[in-house]
Amino acid sequence: MTTTTTPTTATTPKTATGPKAGPAAKKIAFIGAGSVVFTQGLLADLFEFPELKDVHIALHDIDADRLATAHAAADLISETRAAAPRITAHPDRREALDGADFVINIIQVGMREATRTDFDVPARYGLRQTIGDTLGIGGIFRALRTFPVLKALGEDIAELCPDAWLLNYTNPMAMNVQYLTRATGLTRVVGLCHSVYWTMRDLCELLKVPYEEVSYRAAGVNHQAWVLRFEQNGVDLYPRLDALVAEDPQLRRRVRVDMYRRLGYYPTETSEHSSEYVPWYLHHDSEIERLRLPVGAYLDIVDENVAAYEKTREALEAGDPLPVEGTMEYAPQIIHSITTGTPRTVYGNVPNHGHGLIDNLPAHGVVEVPCLVDDLGVQPTRVGSLPPQCAALNSNYLHMNELVVRAALENEPRHIRRAAMADPATAATLPVERIWDLCDDMVRAHGDALQPALRATLGH
Repeated sequence: MTTTTTPTTATTPKTATGPKAGPAAKKIAFIGAGSVVFTQGLLADLFEFPELKDVHIALHDIDADRLATAHAAADLISETRAAAPRITAHPDRREALDGADFVINIIQVGMREATRTDFDVPARYGLRQTIGDTLGIGGIFRALRTFPVLKALGEDIAELCPDAWLLNYTNPMAMNVQYLTRATGLTRVVGLCHSVYWTMRDLCELLKVPYEEVSYRAAGVNHQAWVLRFEQNGVDLYPRLDALVAEDPQLRRRVRVDMYRRLGYYPTETSEHSSEYVPWYLHHDSEIERLRLPVGAYLDIVDENVAAYEKTREALEAGDPLPVEGTMEYAPQIIHSITTGTPRTVYGNVPNHGHGLIDNLPAHGVVEVPCLVDDLGVQPTRVGSLPPQCAALNSNYLHMNELVVRAALENEPRHIRRAAMADPATAATLPVERIWDLCDDMVRAHGDALQPALRATLGH
């Protein structure tokens, strides 16, 4: 079972950066540290570990204002956690990476404006999205504008800190990890997502059982893994979940519950996410109403994130207390385990190839499986075969990912259109000519963010 840290709240402002760490202190580079709220949560978790209170935190962001805000927030959090880290801020990514032991990647290329493009252009074609960060048109183009930055990041890591562990949080998770490992040759790469952990917390709350008494095992792909075992003291909890679903009509009005009833295994991501990865829901007005699907929900989340950043910046400028809770994310736990040898199990996104982790999923894909972590690093666990109905959905997901990654690796713009044709939700909504037209419009809209060979418009 996953080991987690305990969230706490910061209330006291900091007046000065702590003393420099000694030569043995680990260096942790935050790439995209301007994602201030997320950076704060990760730092709060890190500083809860006594062994990590003297680490060197190297913050990097291309936005000077966000970088300054992240630096001020990091200073304050270290003070409230009674930590004494060395905290540095670097507009130059290479300076942040030089000699790093761990690299946490939390970039979002294009920020709010690019995300709005990912929704607005497809919406003109009648294509509905809820989150748009993993599959579909939104996921494809989020990946394509991120890949050039990932390649440069990977090349810098290979030169400046080749033994570092790259802990990736940037979506689309599976595509990004697959591209990173294929384009740069890095092997110490793991994608981290909280969906399995929070799914299990939510299920325990739903069934009113203590999380600490539950054992579980999940596997699949990021945002579409499956709870394969769910037990309390050796007793299967799925029958209790079945009974609860049967007696609660409102619970049945959620996509992930609907999928569970039909597939037999509970999916490890929210209904909003899950609705986008299959052809059954978003194309139908009746299903949107029945399952209460919020089309375009991620745009509200983006606005909330911007508002949270502004609130943080204003609080720091005013010298007000900065409440920060721990995130219980995996990156701080991994860093602690590798540093101290403390064994943990986390869920990681890693290449299936070479490990043979899930037998009935494509070898080229990135899969989400339990991973042992200790001083030897992140060690994925072999799962065997998934139930065939789960593997069928995951396989389609990974084949689409392969086309997107190949588009970048081979400079082949037709693979972008083929990936969109293979996407279940897109194919359920648009004929192929309209899919190609949509991809042309998306290429025009994202312009210079794509690598040059992929900027071509092809017509249909």
